[in-house]
Amino acid sequence: MRSGEELDGFEGEASSTSMISGASSPYQPTTEPVSQRRGLAGLRCDPDYLRGALGCLKVAQVILALIAFICIETIMECSPCEGLYFFEFVSCSAFVVTGVLLILFSLNLHMRIPQINWNLTDLVNTGLSTFFFFIASIVLAALNHKSGAEIAAVIFGFLATAVYAVNTFLAVQKWRVSIHQQSANDYIRARTESRDVDGRPEIQRLDTFSYAINITVKKMLPTSPLFDSMMTCLQLS
Repeated sequence: MRSGEELDGFEGEASSTSMISGASSPYQPTTEPVSQRRGLAGLRCDPDYLRGALGCLKVAQVILALIAFICIETIMECSPCEGLYFFEFVSCSAFVVTGVLLILFSLNLHMRIPQINWNLTDLVNTGLSTFFFFIASIVLAALNHKSGAEIAAVIFGFLATAVYAVNTFLAVQKWRVSIHQQSANDYIRARTESRDVDGRPEIQRLDTFSYAINITVKKMLPTSPLFDSMMTCLQLS
């Protein structure tokens, strides 16, 4: 039988061995940082966008479009109804599209789809909403029956038109800035590539060597129009 000291020694060696093997084992429990998770779990609201001018305008557009749609939906009788239906379609479409863009921008979801030009998308949405809200409000104002719901819908329609117009102006400026930045980035990239080519001496030596071979071959071979044309083609290629 083993003594108590030997058993204690074996237990110490076993514990140290298990610690070493556990530290070097590839099957360690890992915790993935929250910032590296994908999907909807890592979504966070962007308060800077909501406090900015574009964010406040987007929130105002959604609220005004929703109120205008609710006002037009409370009307039970109409004759003619074309202007009411058109205003209903415009207010509902503006509310849905602007609401989706507000969610994408406030949660920075648009950064995950860089293939889409979001500045241009926002510009198109605000421009079309301004135009159609203005036309729908004028038509409804001309064809309404002086009811409270129709008057309220017209008022909120013109307010939405004004807010969309301001957003369109800001979206045009932002789109122009993005175009200038893209042009500047393309120019810098082209200059960098040209400098990389000029800084490679092996390419310059290769061009000099090719030119020397052409001159030598021309001196050794007889001159003819066919030969000159062939050498010109080879030099251009």
